[in-house]
Amino acid sequence: MIIRSITFFGSCVRPEQYPQDGLPEIVVAGRSNVGKSSFINAVLNNNKVARVSQTPGKTRLLNFFLINQAFYFVDVPGYGYAAAPKQEVERFTAMIETYFATTPKLVCGVLLLDIRRIPSQDDLDMLAYYRGNGLPVTLVLTKADKLSNNERARQLKLIRAALPADTADEPILFSAKTKENVDAVWRRLETHL
Repeated sequence: MIIRSITFFGSCVRPEQYPQDGLPEIVVAGRSNVGKSSFINAVLNNNKVARVSQTPGKTRLLNFFLINQAFYFVDVPGYGYAAAPKQEVERFTAMIETYFATTPKLVCGVLLLDIRRIPSQDDLDMLAYYRGNGLPVTLVLTKADKLSNNERARQLKLIRAALPADTADEPILFSAKTKENVDAVWRRLETHL
């Protein structure tokens, strides 16, 4: 995918704030500290699109990025951040559920998993949530540059074993730092656009 333009549409909470132009949307989710902002910046080939923070859990709203005037990337708040107050977690959950329930333009869900971790119950719940909403899921294993080839193979085996048996697509090993498999991510996403 050649990125010709990126426009920040806005940070939204309610359906009336979402884009109303009918363009397809790809939603990107993952646990806090999985490298969501780094992933978005890497695949869009622009380090200034999503704000990268040293403190996990900084995304608080649904952030819409219009790509090539043709489709949106939607960055949702990370989940599983222990320091977030319960009331805030409930607000995030309601906001995301409302988004899924009211947006017919979703074409794909990207689920980011840290290759160094076995998928948590939150990760499995998010995968089930995507699938329950009829979304094709692209699984991306972030931070692959932090492991040797042997460690990657071992972790990939453990991650596959933790995922539901009917998970069809192979997870994509990814590194925002080295841009490893950016093209593979786009090949998978373009099949849904």
